[in-house]
Amino acid sequence: MLVRLLSIGDIGVSDGMMHIGDEAMFEALRDEMRARGVELVAVSAEPGESAERYGVEAVPRIGFTGLSRDDADDRMREVVAAARHPSSLGTDDPARAVIEAMAHTDGVVVAGGGNLASRWPVHIYDRVTLAAIAGELGRPVVVTGQTFGPDLVAHDRTLLARALQNARLVGVRETTSLALARELGVEARLGVDDASFLGDRDPRANADADASAPRSGVLVSLSLSLGGAPRDETVAHIARLVDRAAELTGEQVAFHAHFGPLDAASPARGDAALHDEVRTRMTAPSRVIPTGDPRAAARLARSSALLITGRYHPAVFAAPAGVPIVGLVADDYTRIKQLGVLGHWGQDGVAPLSDADGAGAAVLDRVWSARRQIVAGAAEREPRNRAEAALWWDSVARV
Repeated sequence: MLVRLLSIGDIGVSDGMMHIGDEAMFEALRDEMRARGVELVAVSAEPGESAERYGVEAVPRIGFTGLSRDDADDRMREVVAAARHPSSLGTDDPARAVIEAMAHTDGVVVAGGGNLASRWPVHIYDRVTLAAIAGELGRPVVVTGQTFGPDLVAHDRTLLARALQNARLVGVRETTSLALARELGVEARLGVDDASFLGDRDPRANADADASAPRSGVLVSLSLSLGGAPRDETVAHIARLVDRAAELTGEQVAFHAHFGPLDAASPARGDAALHDEVRTRMTAPSRVIPTGDPRAAARLARSSALLITGRYHPAVFAAPAGVPIVGLVADDYTRIKQLGVLGHWGQDGVAPLSDADGAGAAVLDRVWSARRQIVAGAAEREPRNRAEAALWWDSVARV
């Protein structure tokens, strides 16, 4: 009998803008479940687009965007109350489609993306409500690939604790998230990001990883979110750091937006707009690689000689391949995530965005001089991390 799981990630390409990391985690989940005879039904911001992209059924999100917490609480109670009687909701209510889809699936997976922190309450409400519906319908819930907090107001902690305590399995990516889960009364499993090995067994990936084809290029992937740092000054700091990297390595520089337009000919938006600003302040030549899709992004990161990133998933892709990484962090949240992903692979090179050409340059010098040790360290950790990830996916499918 075919097993089907309802899964929510932060997916759905809207207005032609791709968010590589969020899509990558869902794509990895789909791949791993299919390999174990399990099919997904996706909850997506753009159900038609996601259904076509991943070859799955898809339904819309429940609908909490723009609501105050009081209104979101009311919406959550309304939807959960309708779990056994979805016809009590209007025919055009997206929650009705979600409930009806769950009634024809065997369980729920809360996938990575839409990290569970009070800065994004809509994600908390979406996932907590989905878990509550699952409880009403007797469906098991698994939570995978998460970062919790670090900011969680009391109301959100209560909501999240209830949902996590009722989950069969909970997977997190950083020791800080593991500690926060335990504060909430939840035993979680710590592991690498769900997309760490996305596509790395594909024929194209094997060709890119061929030892006869040495890695090349300085890859730069920045986040448009600067954590309140003054934009013009920060752009200048980053430009000087990237110039230093080009001089130190002798490699060509390429910019790749993990949140950018799918149409390479369209005006720069998202991270690509910040990339253009940095490039105009640099003295070294550089080029732009279109955003593309998660698998192409993973191949690009793994085949680079050096990564400078303000985004999380470039590091997720590059670190298992032993690529030296300079992580530029804007706040506690981004610091926790960058140190989390790097720590799984024996690296720790992070620096504040506001001092990219100071502390960041020092990190650059250190990781570049240690590049051989970084490759060896990743290779030593790879078998265990891969085996533990496979066991995790086995457990998800079994539950």
